Amino acid sequence: MPIRPPSCFVLLLFLACSACTHLNPHYDANKAHHRVDGFSNNYLPPINVPFSDIVRWYRESKGKPAAPSQFVQGYHFPLVKTDTAFLRSNRTQTTYTWIGHASGLVQMGGINLLTDPIFSERASPFSWLGPKRKTPLPFPLSELPHIEVVVISHNHYDHLDLPTLKALSKQPGGSPLFLVPLGMQSWMKAQGLANSLELDWWQQTELNDVKLTFVPAQHWSARGLGDRNRVLWGGWVAQAPNFSFYYSGDTGYSADFADIGSRFGGFDLATIPVGVYEPRWFIKNQHVNPEEAVQIHRDVKARQSIGVHWGTFELSDEPLDQVMGDLPAARARLGVADEAFLLLRHGETRIFAGHERPSP
Repeated sequence: MPIRPPSCFVLLLFLACSACTHLNPHYDANKAHHRVDGFSNNYLPPINVPFSDIVRWYRESKGKPAAPSQFVQGYHFPLVKTDTAFLRSNRTQTTYTWIGHASGLVQMGGINLLTDPIFSERASPFSWLGPKRKTPLPFPLSELPHIEVVVISHNHYDHLDLPTLKALSKQPGGSPLFLVPLGMQSWMKAQGLANSLELDWWQQTELNDVKLTFVPAQHWSARGLGDRNRVLWGGWVAQAPNFSFYYSGDTGYSADFADIGSRFGGFDLATIPVGVYEPRWFIKNQHVNPEEAVQIHRDVKARQSIGVHWGTFELSDEPLDQVMGDLPAARARLGVADEAFLLLRHGETRIFAGHERPSP
């Protein structure tokens, strides 16, 4: 296991010390995931990592020798030279480009959509401390096409990167629409990101011909001291007339995914986290491992899935490339074809044919 970086421990401690002590202005007694003081999961109580668990994790991980890389040389993952000129000019083809971690560019239904974009060197509130990018960005933010919409799954620093969002808000042609979980819009506006809209689970909005829905996940939220579970978390569904896309966000495994699969009837493409999953005693409720990720693929009835949330930031105990062995083993155990659930290289683009799907 890799030696636990002190900066990662400090960041987790900073988040875990958060406590929810306010009244939830969005509270709706008719919604089971609403609480008077914040939000909860559908199938698990609110996740509150005790300080003692953090100390135990740190002590057990610290000092262990880094495991040798089994699949690539060290942490120098091969990058694909992304054809950003094609992405900027593309108006007709449906594509997905993995930028790294949970950040991806989806081109569908005539719009360019980003999931949880982070172009900073650190996933941290500090520019000088915190988990540092281990694999370089495949291209700079300036080479993106014009982005119409950004979806944010939750407010942890490796998913909500304020410098990236501010840069996107200043892109030529105007700011994208930032879609955020319920409870986050006031924070966005306070950061100068006025073109934002917050949604509760199962709420929808529409952009051009693309319907966007915020859906449940099993996780938690915190941005600083005193705000644990004050804002919601979840995943996103995007539906165009000829293509449907699902991004799960960070999540532990739960019955939420069977609910999503039942409601939407399946997806042409799903992006599901496959990294940051060890040790299981510490992280199971909030992050799936590769086998659970493959089960999510089956639950949501995805035609094609791509694994994300790996190979970029060192946030847990498994080597960054361990998923490259664990995912094929998980596919085999669950009887899923190799080509149905893939890992891409950083910067790699896939082009997809559209399929007609009814709206729920």
